[in-house]
Amino acid sequence: MRAWAIIAAAGMGKRMGGGLPKQFLEIGGRPIICHTLDRFRKAHSVTNVVIVVEPGREVAFSDEIISHYGFPREWIVTHGGEHRQDSVSNGLAKVPVDCDVVAVHDGVRPFVSPSQIDSAIELASKEGACIVAMPIKETIKRVSRDARISETVDRSSLWGAKTPQCFRRTLLWDAMERARREGFRGTDEASIVERMGVAVRVIEGDERNIKITTPSDLIVAEAILKEWR
Repeated sequence: MRAWAIIAAAGMGKRMGGGLPKQFLEIGGRPIICHTLDRFRKAHSVTNVVIVVEPGREVAFSDEIISHYGFPREWIVTHGGEHRQDSVSNGLAKVPVDCDVVAVHDGVRPFVSPSQIDSAIELASKEGACIVAMPIKETIKRVSRDARISETVDRSSLWGAKTPQCFRRTLLWDAMERARREGFRGTDEASIVERMGVAVRVIEGDERNIKITTPSDLIVAEAILKEWR
């Protein structure tokens, strides 16, 4: 089985503030993106990696991250698009047609374990589609436009989607092409594949697999890194 990973790292991180995209901020003395890439370098099932970065940053990323931190030279760096979906499509275009499974992952989720990556890829290879997710713990309220609770939602079947999200390459390609033709923009890759009538499997992840989005997330990330195994 040949599995490639697409790392979505083209975001500008507006909620983080400051002039540097959040994936290049440091935790533990290294850029967040380096910690993320480390997990995929250690995953046994990953054949190669495509990193999607902000347009115009491809050469700098190759020099300052890939070469400087000793990541494999065969890893591919390409440019993103206006939206995440466009960026993932650009990354998918770099994946060879003989690839079996594609794993899409957020560049600012540095605490996914290599074993979790391998498990998701293995299940996707068998069933077509698999994402990592976590059961919702909080009580969920449906709120009206005037900021009043209209309903308390049963959370027993609600899960929060995370990444990696893994799919057979042909399935993801067809789903992305259909979404493009029909002008559909999904909130994640699974929502795009679901439109194809495909059942997407879910495996429970690790609550430490956070997405670093705000300054407070950096504090949490430093704490997780200290006890990361």
